[in-house]
Amino acid sequence: MSESRAEPPEVRGTLGTVRNAVRLLDLLADGPAYQQLTDLAERSGLSVPTAHRLLRSLVLADLVEQNPRSSRYSLGPEVTRLSQRYLGRLPILGALSPYLVSLRDTLQTTIHVAVLVRESVVYVDRIDAGDGGPYRDSHRVTDALSTSAGRILAARSGDDLWRQCLAAHAPGLDGDPDEMRATWAAAPFLADPHDELAVVVHDATEGPVAALAATVPQGAGTERLDEVAKHLTRAAAAAGRTLGHA
Repeated sequence: MSESRAEPPEVRGTLGTVRNAVRLLDLLADGPAYQQLTDLAERSGLSVPTAHRLLRSLVLADLVEQNPRSSRYSLGPEVTRLSQRYLGRLPILGALSPYLVSLRDTLQTTIHVAVLVRESVVYVDRIDAGDGGPYRDSHRVTDALSTSAGRILAARSGDDLWRQCLAAHAPGLDGDPDEMRATWAAAPFLADPHDELAVVVHDATEGPVAALAATVPQGAGTERLDEVAKHLTRAAAAAGRTLGHA
């Protein structure tokens, strides 16, 4: 878990119990697939008895599972069910879904849908083209400022969230953060880093709700980038109008 999310250890009371449980889930999501109780307690700042009690409750709810042989903990199947229910009801996916396959076929490249969640960019949908290679990364979650989709969304976020994204981006930026944010926020599309071109999907209030992105090869020329941006922008605008009528 990044330092930007750190909270005082052993937050008490009902709300504190929920926060501590969420902290453990967050650590299980960020770390190795199976983790030891003592490691989770140390990284969360909780005592071992408190961490164990919370993990047992999460196991009973199927949000966490414990390996019977190693006694290590991992995320449980209920997380998958909840996430799929959430994605199935996410308005932006319903608004964009009529356009994704057409974009893939027209541009002959992989199309992505990404949303900003705290300091992370989460790729929630993907339509593969022949450029995908032998390995798929369909459930990608990474720090927002490491991808074009994340950068174009983070630059348009509130100041607090922008600072969270900066703190989570370990390599740092290659220039003044305020200047780079202003440039990214004003850009109609972003291809920086250069393996992906992203545009913003706005809702009815002109707030950014997602990024629509396409994989682009290293060294793609201006003409190709403009073509990709044109098609993505058109689809993003159409999806935004759909959101306005939802």
